Amino acid sequence: MPSLSEETNGRVERLMPGATIGIIGGGQLGRMMALSARYMGFRIGVLDPTPDCPTAQVADFQVTAEYDDITAIRELAEKSDVLTYEFENVNADAIDEVRALAAAPQGTDLLRVTQDRVNEKQFINDHGTPTAPWKAVNSVEELDSALDEIHYPAVLKTRSGGYDGHGQTVLKSDADLEKVRARADRGGGFPPSILEGFVDFAFESSILVAGNGKDYVTFPIVRNEHRSNILHMTIAPAEVSEAVAKEAHELALRLAQGFELAGILAIELFVTKDERVIVNELAPRPHNSGHYTIEACSFDQFDAHIRGIAGWPLEQPELLKPAVMVNVLGQHVASTRALIAEHPEWSMHDYCKAEVRHDRKMGHITVLTNDTERTVADLERTGCWDDLKKI
Repeated sequence: MPSLSEETNGRVERLMPGATIGIIGGGQLGRMMALSARYMGFRIGVLDPTPDCPTAQVADFQVTAEYDDITAIRELAEKSDVLTYEFENVNADAIDEVRALAAAPQGTDLLRVTQDRVNEKQFINDHGTPTAPWKAVNSVEELDSALDEIHYPAVLKTRSGGYDGHGQTVLKSDADLEKVRARADRGGGFPPSILEGFVDFAFESSILVAGNGKDYVTFPIVRNEHRSNILHMTIAPAEVSEAVAKEAHELALRLAQGFELAGILAIELFVTKDERVIVNELAPRPHNSGHYTIEACSFDQFDAHIRGIAGWPLEQPELLKPAVMVNVLGQHVASTRALIAEHPEWSMHDYCKAEVRHDRKMGHITVLTNDTERTVADLERTGCWDDLKKI
C-alpha cells in the first residue's frame, strides 16, 4: 500500500491522494462521501448487495454482497487502504477481523456504543451530558417496574436496530402497555429494549462534530422537523440563544474526545423550553440533517468525514449563508422534478436509486436564503409535501 503512511491503532497518520477508501454501504451517504473523496484524489470501493447502487455509480469498484458477508468484507479490505461505513448497523467483529488488511480509522468502539441504545445512553451520561430518563428492560415485568419510575408517556425502543421510527412503541397509557404484553404473549417475544421518558422539548435539533483522532471541530446547531418519524426539513442555523449554542458545541466536543473521533459524529438533540440541551441519539457517520453543509458551509460534512478518516487537518467550518434543506421522498419525486424550471434557487440532489418507493429517501433540496422563515413557507406553498402530516 504505497499511498498509506504510518498506521497506528487503526488510524493513519496521513492518507495520500491515490489511496483507496472502502465504503461499507452503497446508499446516498456513501455516494456523497465518495464524491467528496474524489475531489481529494482518492479511489473508492464499495460493498453493497445491490448492483450499481448509488455509491457504485461514482466508485472505482463494487463488491456485490451482503453487509455481514465476512468474505466480502475481507475482499473490500484487501483492495482498500482504509475502511469506513455509511450506516451504523455494520458487523464490528468483521471489521476487527480485517484490520490487518486495511486501517479502520473510526475504530469499532464507536460502532459498538452506537449500535446498542443502552450502551449509548450510558456513554453519553458518563461524559457529563444529559439524556431523557431511561431504563434497560428485558421483559414485560421489567417494563412494569421501569414505568413505575419513568411514568407515562414513554417510548419503548429495541436496544439495537431500527431507524426512522422502526423498532419503537409509544406508551401513553395502560392500554398501550397491554398491547405490548399481548404481543409478547402471542409469541412476539420481548427483545432487549430500553424505556425512555418523554422530553417536553421546544424543538428537535442536531449538531455535527468532526475529528481526525486528536483535533475536533463542530458545525452549527440546526433545527430539525420530523414528519411521520422521518426527517422532513432542516433549518440552518437554529435560532437559539448563545448559551444553547455554546452548550451544544461543548457537549459535541466532549463526546468526540471521549471516542477519540475520526470522521463525523451526528448528535441528535432536544432543546427544551427552558433552554436545556438533551441528547437523543448518536449517529457515527454523516447525517441527513447535515446535507445543507454541501452548499452552505466552507466545507461540508462529507469533506470533514473524509479528511478525518484520512488523518488530514481540520479547520473550523464556517456557515457561509443560512439554508433550508428538505427531503425528497419517493412520493415527492414527480412533483419536485416538475417544478425544477420554476425554482432556480433550488439545489437539487438526486440519489439515483433504481426503485422509487413511498417514504424512501430519493434526494433532497437545499435553498440558500437570507430569510429562512420565508423560504420554509415558499417550499410548503408548492404543495409537494402536502401528504406529510405535521405532528
